Amino acid sequence: MGISVGAFGTLVGAGGGFILVPILLLLYPEKKPETITAISLFVVWANATSGSLAYGAQKRIDYRSGAWFAISTLPGAVAGAIIVGYIPRRTFDAMFATVLIVLGLVLFLRRASNAIQPPVTGWSTVRRNITDRAGHTYSYSFQMWKGVVISTGVGFMSSLLGIGGGVIHVPVMATVLHFPVHIAAATSHFVLAFMALEGTGVHFATGDLAWDRSFFQAGMLALGAVPGAQIGAYFSRRVHDRHIIQALAIGLTLVGVRLAIKAIQG
Repeated sequence: MGISVGAFGTLVGAGGGFILVPILLLLYPEKKPETITAISLFVVWANATSGSLAYGAQKRIDYRSGAWFAISTLPGAVAGAIIVGYIPRRTFDAMFATVLIVLGLVLFLRRASNAIQPPVTGWSTVRRNITDRAGHTYSYSFQMWKGVVISTGVGFMSSLLGIGGGVIHVPVMATVLHFPVHIAAATSHFVLAFMALEGTGVHFATGDLAWDRSFFQAGMLALGAVPGAQIGAYFSRRVHDRHIIQALAIGLTLVGVRLAIKAIQG
């Protein structure tokens, strides 16, 4: 499971938490939401760290933007990891299902709409030119303040749901901030490594991820996610941008529907 989650999560730049959390919710109906999110964030951290190393070797990470985004996730990541302990399990299932389905539908609609031209003027506008190891050059621009605000919200949602945030960050970076999809996926993984570490640290401090069976499960999943991330990063160079978005949208919608059925049935 760890290998599969790591490979697909890295391929779409989402860290795999959006797939792992609903799987854990279905496999372990007795576990509390905070335990599920703690396990997932630990795996996302291992996956994102491994994937970042691979993407770094491909020279696809926007480190300057990613550093600002990572810092911005800190307050939200801490708050989300604390608040999840106060949410009932059935409410958590329904909330998670809603988020997945909405994100999947938004991606479908975004693919059908015309691309928004990136800003060329305005406060905090930055421009980037990145050439990866294969010789492909990516030129884009965006307003940094938007990235900081978005990252703060993503940090909160990622820790609250245990998904790492990449499933939200990648489509937003591609549509609102106008990042090329391949750069968005790689940079999101870089941010995820820090974001998931922040949330995992809070769960350790609160005892949600204690040195027990849950930690052993998280460790075994992470052990598979590390090589899985390398596999996903390798195939990302051979997959078209549009196909990455399609895979992400389909995965979100299907998993969301399945989890919604479970929440309705109780």
